Formats: sequence, structure tokens, C-alpha cells
Amino acid sequence: MSVAISFQDIVKKYGDTTVIPELNLDIKKGEFFTLLGPSGCGKTTLLRMVAGFNSIEGGALAFNDKVMNDVAPGKRNIGMVFQNYAIFPHLSVSENVAFGLQNRKVAKAEQQRRVSEMLYTVQIDQYKNRMPKNLSGGQQQRVALARAIVINPDVLLMDEPLSNLDAKLRVDMRNAIKSIQREVGITTVYVTHDQEEAMAVSDRIAIMNSGVIQQIGTPRDIYQRPANLFVATFIGRTNVIDAKLESVEGGGAVVHVGRDYTLSMPVLSSKAKPGQSLDVRLSVRPEELVLSEDGKGLAGKVINNVFLGLNTHLIVLLDNGQEVEIIQQSTAAETADIGQTVRLAILSDTINVYDATGERNLNRGTGQ
Repeated sequence: MSVAISFQDIVKKYGDTTVIPELNLDIKKGEFFTLLGPSGCGKTTLLRMVAGFNSIEGGALAFNDKVMNDVAPGKRNIGMVFQNYAIFPHLSVSENVAFGLQNRKVAKAEQQRRVSEMLYTVQIDQYKNRMPKNLSGGQQQRVALARAIVINPDVLLMDEPLSNLDAKLRVDMRNAIKSIQREVGITTVYVTHDQEEAMAVSDRIAIMNSGVIQQIGTPRDIYQRPANLFVATFIGRTNVIDAKLESVEGGGAVVHVGRDYTLSMPVLSSKAKPGQSLDVRLSVRPEELVLSEDGKGLAGKVINNVFLGLNTHLIVLLDNGQEVEIIQQSTAAETADIGQTVRLAILSDTINVYDATGERNLNRGTGQ
């Protein structure tokens, strides 16, 4: 049975140091929810609070309506998958998966049935009699996943489960984890610092920094409309460009970039009076910069050109001394050569505009 998880004014302290200050968060029943952020942001600390491994110094953590603050880890009915797998080297695959069922005194016949079903679900039933030393890293991770899920936990907790795998296997395993989670429908809290991994597996993501949630949303929402510049620069790649915003009569605004480039931005919300100019910062993804065909745009010179098959990456040094990155789809024709002078147009419909501090998104509909 899956549960909803709520964090109400949660506080975590180590001595006199507060690492999570009054955090509020609701995770839905059956949701695949990811905590994402740089090292030291508090995501693993929060996960360990759900598991009961870390104390809670303030607020309430609840599964459905039951407060769990003082409930022992062994009584929370959680499954955990760790970074280092933590499977028993002296037990076979089947014996590893059955371990939690044995501890719960499940009848032998029921153990065999559930282990068999789970090995089939995670697609390692053909290895049921193998020892862990004879398994690949991906197969060992599947054993750890099966062992965590077979006990029918209310919550599945996963802490950097793919970080020890090579790049291709990470992609294969993240697809498998998401597929299995959908099939079993279990509430899952997933911790990672890998942005692409989070985007691939999550229903929703919470971006954390210094113990504070910066934004919660779907992968699409967070990528397309980051709440602030920290989120914009942490999720994916972006170019941050200084500009001037000027409100216009009737609503909307124009943005002046560089010496002679102006963008019409009707989707902006600004407190500036018509004719008043404000300093702003633009978040322009590499795919939102294109080589201009009409001679208008930001002037610069190509200083690097990297062909990566499907896409070509260009690094352009603007006239103001700033380097920006462009990603464009590769074609049979040659792209701009190193040393070539170019003009860059900005796709204004999708870029994000922030106030001078980078803390407030000025695009309408962002709730900022």
C-alpha cells in the first residue's frame, strides 16, 4: 500500500547548525518524486529523515495522516536502495530478495511466490541461483531493487542508486526503474545530483539548495520556466546575459540586449513604468540561440565548433567579451567555421527573464 508523505515545517539541526529550516513539501500517493540538488544541499538528509535514520528537530513528518517523527525505522514499512547496492555476497539472488520476507516471518510458500514474481518483474529471474559476484553492476542493482520492493513497502527510498554504473548502463537502469515503479505503483522518493537522470524518471522534482526548496514542478515546468537563476543554471545548460527591460504602453515589455538588439517580450510582467529601464538577466538555453539569417542580433565570433553527431555545439565570443554556447541540429552543410563573424538571434518566446538579483522570474504565469 502506497502512502502520501507530508513535511510540515520540518527542521533539521546538527548541534547549533540548521541544515534544513522549516521545509514544507507534499508528495502524492504513488508518485515518483525526486530530490535534486548539488552536494551538501540537504537532499540525502531529508531522505534519511523519511527513513527514520535522522532525527527531526522541528515540525512533523507524516505518512498519510500518521505522524512518523518518533516511529522507529523498522516500523515504517519502507524499502531502500542504496548507492552501493548493499546486497549480501554470501547469498544467492533468490536468497537476497527473500531476506526481508524471512525477517517478517512470511510463510515459505508465499516467500517463493513473491520472490519469483519480483525477479520476473525486474527481469533477472534467469539469474535466481547466481551469487552476486557473478552478476554485472546492473544486475546487482536489480537485485537490490527487487529486495526493496518485494516486502510491499509503503514507500521506496532510493539514494543515488545509479552513481556506480557506467553511462550506458545508467540510462538502461533509469528506464527500468521508472517502468518498474509505474508497474508496482509505489510512492518513491529518489535522490540524485544528476539532472538528466531526474528529468528522465520523475513525475515531479524538488530543486534544493542549502536546505531550501527552490522550486517544485514537473521536469518540463522546471526546465522551461525555472523559478530563479539558480534553478535555470542547475537544470540543463544556459547562457546568462545581462540586458535592459523597458515596459511599454498597453502591457508587455521590450528587452534591449547588447548594443543594437531589441526583443519584444509581451509575456513579461514588470513593475517598471512605461519608458523606465530596469536591469534584468536573461536565461537563454543553447537551443534558444540561433545563427541569424537577416543580419540582426548579437554580434560575435565563433571560437569553437564541436560536431557531436545529431547536434553541433558552437562557442561564440560576443562583442562584449562574454562567451555563449549554441546547440543546433547538425546538417549535411557546413556550419559556422572557427573565426567566422556571426550574428545570433534569440528565440524570445521560450527564454526566461529575471530581475537583477536573479531571484524572481518576470515571465507571466511563473507565480513569481
